[in-house]
Amino acid sequence: MNSHAQPPVPYTVVVVGTGPRGVSVLERLAVLLRDAGTDPHPVHIYAVDAVEVGAGRVWRTDQDPWYTMNTVIGQVTMFSGEPDGGRPRPGAGPSLGQWLAAYAPDAADRPAPDPDDFASRLDYGRYLRFVHRTITEELPAHVRLFSVRGRVTAVRPGPPGEYRVTLDDSRTLTAHKVVLATGHPRNEPDDFDRTMQEFAAEHPGLAYIAGDSAADMDLASAVPPGATVAVRGLGLSFYDVVLSLTVGRGGTFAREDDGRLRYVPGGREPRIVAGSRSGLPIPARGRSQKDPGYVHPALFLTKEAVAAARARRREATGSALLDFAEDLLPLLLKEVEHVYRTTYVRMRSGEEAAQEFARAHAQLLHADEDTSVLLKEAGLDDVPALDLWALARPFEGESFESPLQWRERLFDVLRRDVAEAALGTVDGPLKAALDALRDLRGIVRWAVDYGGLLPHSHRDAFLRDYVPVNALLSAGPPMVRTEQLMALMEAGVVEVAGPGTRFATDAATGRFVVGSPQVAGSERTAEVLIDARIPTPSLPRDTSPLMRQLLAEGVVREFVNTDEPSGTRFATGGVDVVEGSFRVRDGAGHVHPGLYALGIPTEHVRWFTQIGNGRPGVATDFMKVADTVARDVLAPLAAGDGPRAHHALVAAQAALAGPESRAHG
Repeated sequence: MNSHAQPPVPYTVVVVGTGPRGVSVLERLAVLLRDAGTDPHPVHIYAVDAVEVGAGRVWRTDQDPWYTMNTVIGQVTMFSGEPDGGRPRPGAGPSLGQWLAAYAPDAADRPAPDPDDFASRLDYGRYLRFVHRTITEELPAHVRLFSVRGRVTAVRPGPPGEYRVTLDDSRTLTAHKVVLATGHPRNEPDDFDRTMQEFAAEHPGLAYIAGDSAADMDLASAVPPGATVAVRGLGLSFYDVVLSLTVGRGGTFAREDDGRLRYVPGGREPRIVAGSRSGLPIPARGRSQKDPGYVHPALFLTKEAVAAARARRREATGSALLDFAEDLLPLLLKEVEHVYRTTYVRMRSGEEAAQEFARAHAQLLHADEDTSVLLKEAGLDDVPALDLWALARPFEGESFESPLQWRERLFDVLRRDVAEAALGTVDGPLKAALDALRDLRGIVRWAVDYGGLLPHSHRDAFLRDYVPVNALLSAGPPMVRTEQLMALMEAGVVEVAGPGTRFATDAATGRFVVGSPQVAGSERTAEVLIDARIPTPSLPRDTSPLMRQLLAEGVVREFVNTDEPSGTRFATGGVDVVEGSFRVRDGAGHVHPGLYALGIPTEHVRWFTQIGNGRPGVATDFMKVADTVARDVLAPLAAGDGPRAHHALVAAQAALAGPESRAHG
């Protein structure tokens, strides 16, 4: 008879997707497991990615260097604690800027980075790989991390407490816990996509490229030199596409003696005609002047104000769900107006005058009283009110007699935007106010997430009306991108069609057509049409085999925002998860004991999940979510090892407070 005890079955966790969200969970798992003390029970963690383990698809390290982040390197970290003088390790590691200066393989060969520089997505991918490697090297002896390159095609519940994770090469992993951090989706074609794809298929020499990360677009073979390319969208991905077709083909930019940029063609460029609904290329982010840990202190859009609005709604209607336009937007607009006006006073009259003005101005805004007398006394009666919608749609109702007249108007807007951006996010009134929108995301998220809004308000006032304006004005590229665009327009390589741009087909010419109804003579034909917009997350439209399997078999379900008193509903497109744990609900509404989803698959259940980093010195939502998931994943281990391990795990996460719970009804 064999008297030897069988070794314990490893407690197994599978993390699907190792972009920033997946790596953040791995980092918190490593911290919690290390700080829980010695534990004889083995733990196996599988990090699975279809493209590059440790970086993911969007941040993979084989992409071209001109794809740029839009957050300065001093405000980016993947470690849940700052360096403490010891070796880099989970819970205490360098920011992206610190890594570039001291740890990047080519750190000695590049100029010392400034915390307010912008890094390439390639460099961020290399940093993510560094974080992943650090996690692997610093795990306790009883914990093993396995890197698995492969595409997960199915996750199915197995025997109680287990899940079966199937890969595209027929490998199967058995796990106690599975974390879905799958990132940006690829969606099935919509009506516009199908129309353009069919037209291109019927006309040799044409190509239609649907929305995706520009690094994954086939721009080299689909866009021959000298062709005319229509580009739909003027956001961040627009710049990625344009740079691929210019700098990526040998073009360069030169700074003239007067400070302006000039484009020097490489000779293989196409002609680019771009447009969007607004006609406005996404404005530049202001020159960063803030410490990485600075967060705008909300005065009006506070949790107390949101709770009071919710109480009023409940008393008046029986439902605590909010109307974004009535309950939240006025408070948000007060915040940005207050920053805007106060910064103007500081710029004109100094810090002491700004502080005195801020006190009086805040008092009037809290009381909903007229501020015109105060503004006149402060010398601000000549300063126009801050209108976010006018900033986002500056050409509304205008018409132009020619493309030349339109271009002069556009250049005037772009030059003024660059000038505003150069003033900075502290000294510049406009960019300081717009930068506050970034810091207000947390309280907005707290108010709207998990069906915090009335369904119709969630769909219309928030997602349709506010979110695009917020994204346009607060998530812009570095101002050099705007300068480069103007240089390309002056060189005749890029043309912006105009406001209300229309993209269509012309059977007579067998070409795509792009033009603006507000600009006479703007219509152009093109051989290639590129949708330069990142697909909106939508569980029903996601083409990945994994998401299709999960939805079809009822392993997950779409979150439907429902107001019980009125019976109104809004199907959001996001994966339904439980607030406070991020466990997934199945098709019948039951909560999975060991299946989690975070990040982009949960967009519209939560807002602005595309954030891909933490911020040094700040317990950001990004880090809080990773910590919450990691703690819940490890809870059975803590419970099984008695109070010692449980208290150690609780102590290990004390630096990161979990998300607060909040009942709507």
